[in-house]
This record gives sequence, C-alpha cells and structure tokens, in this order.
Amino acid sequence: MEPPEQRAEGAGPFTTRLTWHRAEGETVVWESRLARKRGAMSVRGPGGTVAMSPTADAKTLDRLRRLNSVASGAFFLGGMLFALGAGVAQFGSGDPVESASIYFAGGLCFNVGGYTSLLQVLNAPRHSQDGAPPAAVGWRWWGYEPMHVAWLSTFVLFAGTLVFGVNLLDSFLQGLSVQQTNRLIWTPDVVGCVLFLVSGHLAFVEICHRSRPCIHARSLGWWVVAVNQFGSVLFMVSALAAFTRPTTQSLVNTDIANWGTLCGALCFSLGGVLQAFERP
Repeated sequence: MEPPEQRAEGAGPFTTRLTWHRAEGETVVWESRLARKRGAMSVRGPGGTVAMSPTADAKTLDRLRRLNSVASGAFFLGGMLFALGAGVAQFGSGDPVESASIYFAGGLCFNVGGYTSLLQVLNAPRHSQDGAPPAAVGWRWWGYEPMHVAWLSTFVLFAGTLVFGVNLLDSFLQGLSVQQTNRLIWTPDVVGCVLFLVSGHLAFVEICHRSRPCIHARSLGWWVVAVNQFGSVLFMVSALAAFTRPTTQSLVNTDIANWGTLCGALCFSLGGVLQAFERP
C-alpha cells in the first residue's frame, strides 16, 4: 500500500507535482507533464540515484508514443506550410488566394496537432487522490477537466487552432471592405493568437509548478514549451502588424506581418521536432 502523498505543488487550483516518501527511503515524484508525455514517474533512491518508473503498461505506452508522433508531425508540417505561405506572400507572386490556400492547409495540420495534444492528456496515466500509483485510463475521445492544467492548456490550444480556421476560411473572401476585413479576418487572427499565448502560459504553469515562467534549460519539455511560446509571440506581432488602416486601406506593416508569421511558424516546426523526442 502506498503511503499518503507527502507534498503537492502547483499554481492556484492546479496540482502539477506530487511527492511521496517511501518507508524504504525512496522518494517518488509524479509530475503532470512527465506522466502524460513519457508515461513515467521519477524515483530517487536512498543513495541519491534517480530512475524512471513507468506508470502504465506497454500497450498504453505504445499508444502515447503514437499520439505524440501524430501531434509532433502535425505541428512540424503545419509550421512549415505557414512558413511557406508567408514566404510566398513576401517573396512570391503576391497572389492572396495562393497564400491563403497554403495557410489553410497548414491550419488543418494545426487542428490535428491541437486535438491530438488534447487526446494525449485525456488518455495519459492519472494519479489517484488516495495516493495510489498512477494508472492508465480507458481510451477517450473527449472529456471535460478544467481543473487539470494540462487539459486546460491543450483545450485552449485546440480552440485557438479552430479560431485560426475561421480566419483562414475568411481569407478566401473577395471584395471585402476595410471594416469587413478587420472584423472577419483580422479579429479571429488576434483572438487565435491570444488563445495560443494563454495555452503557452498554462503549459509553463504545468512545467514550472508555479504561475511565473521559469528556466529549466536541461528539460526537453521546457524547451518545447518555450520555443512554441516564442512562436506564439511572433504570431501576435504578425497579427497586430496585419491590421488594415481605414484611412489608407493598407496594412500597418506588411513586412512585419509576413516575417512574423514566417519566423513564428518555424518556431512551431522546431517545437514539433523537439516534441518528437519527448516520448515514453
């Protein structure tokens, strides 16, 4: 029988790390991101040695690997398509329909990546309230768990990809006035960027176990979160520069809008590559 939990850490109502001390001198640490991404807990022996202890059976770990591969591949491909769309807009023919088509394909990849990230949370091993070891749950396509920071972060991310989809669909509309362009294209773009930034902040809460961002340079998960959050910042800069001025009927700064999208998209592609290695 497991001893009761020794210490719970997190931010606000969110618990992101639990620590137990076993009678034989071992210290067992459950961390939200480590459990859902790698299906493991860390165990520190009496001599200070640290090892990983699996929290699920081989079938569940294989499922987590496949979900991680789909999510990382989707974000990598989506980022590359967004970068290509921005490159076409900046250096290519300038045809808005051509760029919009490439962006839309990238947006579909982001939709897949966002939803698969949510599935990773819903189907990850869970700790119980009575101090028992984490255990895998049955397969779920959906769930409502707003008190789990990992679920909230990935849900907001998925919602952001859907809002971006509205922006990308409206980009195909022709003959819009300046007011319609800002309302139908620019506004969903900004809302999507805000949701991405909120999701990234919640991801920092999960990995830092506090409300303020931290620096964990030796943690692969931290690098995934940090690179993606930097990409979200660049997306927001791009969105603000893409506002159409009513007086001049031109963007605030076309170059910043295109370069912000291109560089931000490359960040998400890099994040997808890093995420491929954050697996069980």
